[in-house]
Amino acid sequence: LSPAISIDQKTTSRNPRSTVGTVTEIYDYLRLLWARIGHPHCHSCGAPIAGQSVEQIVDHVMTLEEGTRFMVMAPVVRGRKGEYKDLLEELRTDGYTRVKIDGELRRLEDEIDLDKKYKHDIAVVVDRLQMKPDARKRLADSVETAVALGEGIVEVEKVDGVSEAKPYSTGAKGARESAGTLVFSEKFSCLECGTSMPELEPRIFSFNSPHGACPRCTGLGSQMEIDPDLVVDPSLSVNEGAILPWSSGADYYEQLGQAIGEKFGIDLDLPWEDLSEEDQDLFLHGEEGERVYVSYRNRMGRRRSYMAPLEGIVTSLERRYLETDSEYSRERIEEYMSVRPCPECHGARLRPESLAVKVGGLGIHEFTRKSARDAIGWLESLDLSNSERQIASRILKEIVERLQFLDAVGVGYLTMERAAATLSGGEAQRIRLATQIGSSLVGVLYILDEPSIGLHQRDNHKLLDMLKRLRDLGNTVIVVEHDEGTMRSADHIVDLGPGAGEHGGQIVAEGSPAKVKRVSQSLTGQYLAGKRQIAVPKDRRKPKGSIEILGAAQHNLKEIDVEFQLGVFCCVTGVSGSGKSTLVNEILYRAVANRLHRAKLRPGKHRKVKGTDKIDKIINIDQSPIGRTPRSNPATYTGVFDHIRQLYTRTPESRARGYKRGRFSFNVKGGRCEVCAGDGQIKIEMHFLPDVYVPCEQCHGKRYNRETLDIRFKGKTIADVLEMPIEEALEFFKNIPKIKRRLQTLHDVGLDYIRLGQPATQLSGGEAQRVKLSSELSKVATGSTLYILDEPTTGLHFADVQRLLEVLGRLVDVGNTVVVIEHNLDVIKTADWIVDLGPEGGDEGGRLVAAGTPEEIAAVDESYTGQYLRSIVGEPPVRAVRR
Repeated sequence: LSPAISIDQKTTSRNPRSTVGTVTEIYDYLRLLWARIGHPHCHSCGAPIAGQSVEQIVDHVMTLEEGTRFMVMAPVVRGRKGEYKDLLEELRTDGYTRVKIDGELRRLEDEIDLDKKYKHDIAVVVDRLQMKPDARKRLADSVETAVALGEGIVEVEKVDGVSEAKPYSTGAKGARESAGTLVFSEKFSCLECGTSMPELEPRIFSFNSPHGACPRCTGLGSQMEIDPDLVVDPSLSVNEGAILPWSSGADYYEQLGQAIGEKFGIDLDLPWEDLSEEDQDLFLHGEEGERVYVSYRNRMGRRRSYMAPLEGIVTSLERRYLETDSEYSRERIEEYMSVRPCPECHGARLRPESLAVKVGGLGIHEFTRKSARDAIGWLESLDLSNSERQIASRILKEIVERLQFLDAVGVGYLTMERAAATLSGGEAQRIRLATQIGSSLVGVLYILDEPSIGLHQRDNHKLLDMLKRLRDLGNTVIVVEHDEGTMRSADHIVDLGPGAGEHGGQIVAEGSPAKVKRVSQSLTGQYLAGKRQIAVPKDRRKPKGSIEILGAAQHNLKEIDVEFQLGVFCCVTGVSGSGKSTLVNEILYRAVANRLHRAKLRPGKHRKVKGTDKIDKIINIDQSPIGRTPRSNPATYTGVFDHIRQLYTRTPESRARGYKRGRFSFNVKGGRCEVCAGDGQIKIEMHFLPDVYVPCEQCHGKRYNRETLDIRFKGKTIADVLEMPIEEALEFFKNIPKIKRRLQTLHDVGLDYIRLGQPATQLSGGEAQRVKLSSELSKVATGSTLYILDEPTTGLHFADVQRLLEVLGRLVDVGNTVVVIEHNLDVIKTADWIVDLGPEGGDEGGRLVAAGTPEEIAAVDESYTGQYLRSIVGEPPVRAVRR
């Protein structure tokens, strides 16, 4: 058997420190490249930095004021773990008497025990001196000794910390001036302003190491700040409650607003957006030293008056956030905060010294902002000297190969600095695939779970070429997939079925695609053979208005104006990375949710949204889990379990015992098994091994105690109901309308096979999305709701896609609007209105290529989506709107 490598959909890192560069290991090679051939520059004045000679170091130290006492030290250990007994003994033997360990001066003759688990800094004291005109010779000898011991690095620490160095040397690195320490490097120092650089090592380019991370944001590149856009509603006036934290109804805030308006002559009935910037700034940031007279009634109804400082709402929230000990208050204030780029590193994550090292004129952070595709071209045209080329050739080869693999699997538009948490499941999976291909293994069994997710038809062949290349290297590739192109390219298909859940689990067909087509029992075969297909609608629905986004400019969007028609099935298409998720999830959803539901979401950059008055609700049905614990399940999420519990309280036995609904909940005390607290299983922590879950010995996984399980409805206990597949439960409760209606929607979205009590942690992203969809379907429709779905066909077979389209069609037919982001041509061809973005991904995308019906899009030569639609829907007499 070959060793197996499994590349699934669910291992995207949510760690804010993970980037595309770190996940693919490209950043490790970049750090090595910049450390070996980088040219350091002064981060203060920008001048190239050269090494300091011993003589120059002595000149710098001699600028200290006369009488200053100082120590010349050689750092022999810098931020490394260990006990260092041998090193300390060697220093003692060499005649040294003192060392500075982790900031504390110690005598070598004393017993020194260091914890080997922690990182230590050790500097040996070479000499202790007092600055005098005749101290130069002794200082020069000491610096020479320190340079030899510290491998080119010398620390000079003022003993009393009173005297200051003259400007000529205060820029020195380490200029831990507050601690009275100057650090010099024999290798790197600015001759213009005296700034020293640490030795170029890979770790100073790591934002996950204290040696390289920006000290302000600790390498995250961003931090939480009060966001003025979340604090105010620009469409309202101050009197109408434009300043949201002041709209709590407290008389004090109302009177404070009135006082500011009276003192500075501001019309408080004007909409916020019509106020001048100066007036807005007064309310937001206040004015230092200014006070206003406020007379208000407190909670007891008593009148209070005093001169209140004019600090502004943003300043006030920042102060309260830092001062409060209340977790509740912090959470309330965090509603008005958003993640902003770090003001010091501006999102680059690294400290200034690291950012100032250049290769080919670029800092490492500037290179990581290039897309993989652009980065390949830049590296290939990089002009290096012969010695640099010799040093860097192996490193460049590794970097370029990995970048080419990224481009080959269709994610060449991604930048190395892109946070891993912002990647879609398909993007993350293809990145891991590129990483595995980059290792060039042979004789391996690769298992991939739907690698085509998030991939446009145009790029599908790139992925298939990569998989074939893996095969041709001598590997075996097994793919779990629903994509038609992938199936047709396979050497061997194993088709499972015939249905799902209880009706599945059998091999229906096996063999080449041609052989599977001939098996009549195979649903897959029938769709591949064309005997079954999703039909193109004969008529397209007519819109009943539209929502327009004007000037969308977030990420790679090029200030585009986009119209989403209402009352129809709308599809947003385009190649991977063209800006679809940014437009729909970050701008459309957030801007409309803020307007309709007073949500506190920061929308992506745009000028205006028009037409929100035509809808009354917006719902984003994404693929995030319906719960993070096994206690969450389809029954609890859809609300059907409340009605089932109510039903059990009405049984004669339940009434006789006086049982209420809480008795049948596994989340509260009373009816649940207390040994496992209603989990049905007990977690055994195994420390360095994975945790083990064992069925509860008391309830045997049923979650309830014996008394609760005595209550039966039609011979079934509440635990039996939770174990029922949706299909069985629908038949079981067919005469109870409230329960049947909710179960029917789960059946309609194709989830017959999942159990009512199936833990949320066992549901895929696509299943979770369909549970959410069914929950919305079971609600009473207003007919003016905007539904947003991101790739709802993830994990769906042709037959399931057909069923999903019927469900979405039902939503639209009662007057709602459905907007989906999709690559599946079966979904795209059934849409009433298409918004096609592109033409490419990354910087070359973000434009509106075309907008119109599928027939109109098919007529646009520049649209990749249109090129694939052309063979399905034909061309119309009228061409689409183009931008």
